Amino acid sequence: MKTLKNFLLAIGAWALMSVSTLATDVIVVSHGQANDPFWSVAKNGVDAACKDQGISCKYTAPGTFDMVEMAKLIDNAVSQKPKGIVITLPDAAALGKSVKAAIAAGIPVVSMNSGSDDYQSLGISAHVGQTEFEAGVGGGMKMKAAGGKKALCVNHEVGNVALDRRCAGFKKGFGGSVDILGTSNDPTEIQSAVAAKLGGGYDTILTLGAGLSGEAALKALESAGKVGKVKLGTFDMSPGMLKAAAAGKVEFLIDQQQYLQGYLPIVIFSQYMKWGVMPAGVVMTGPGFVTPDNASAVIKWAAQGYR
Repeated sequence: MKTLKNFLLAIGAWALMSVSTLATDVIVVSHGQANDPFWSVAKNGVDAACKDQGISCKYTAPGTFDMVEMAKLIDNAVSQKPKGIVITLPDAAALGKSVKAAIAAGIPVVSMNSGSDDYQSLGISAHVGQTEFEAGVGGGMKMKAAGGKKALCVNHEVGNVALDRRCAGFKKGFGGSVDILGTSNDPTEIQSAVAAKLGGGYDTILTLGAGLSGEAALKALESAGKVGKVKLGTFDMSPGMLKAAAAGKVEFLIDQQQYLQGYLPIVIFSQYMKWGVMPAGVVMTGPGFVTPDNASAVIKWAAQGYR
């Protein structure tokens, strides 16, 4: 009888251990769409870090840029009681209630990519990314130095506060005339919208995402025969825009190293789970500038999903 009792206790302990093993350690909730190559690189960082640190992770995102749906995903993550949640924070007002609920439930939250100006107000432990306004200022200064006088800032995610700050920073750094062109995140629509503006005397274009608006704007310039005549710069990187930079068709790509934005929060939580340590403030991953001078060296890493 005692042997049977011990056996049943052992089976029960094994079952509890199995359930614990199946539980997700860290859940990532991103706003990025699946059709944007930027986010596939960020997810590569998440996956690699989870493997390297030996912890279980889950990556989730809404199908479109949808703050209501993203808030639901955060709420769902809280209900699963992970040891940590990583979020992007494109709209602190829309996501604040869900983030605070996670923290109130005793689940630490780290933000990445967007949210460098808002994360502290919500009680988020740390942020991994770049400061968007300052990155925009840097881009504006480069375009001013290149002789730009009248610029177009193409925003493919209207309502994303981080992108609004990029355009605002660009306007400050540029110093000249800057108009905002709001578009959808459909590359064909972006190309048409940019093409329609090319007769407006613009000598400079800044796009806020390489794979979507950047490549679309370049196609519009190519079709109009204005490559080089209208200077083009973009935030982030994509294979197409890297090749264009190497060929001298693009002034610069602002690199925030999204692979690290996916990788480092997982490392942070791994160390937090082991030792209770947590960085304070913003862990900076950018901005850096990829130009025609160094684009070729970056292309090989981008081909492997790291840049």
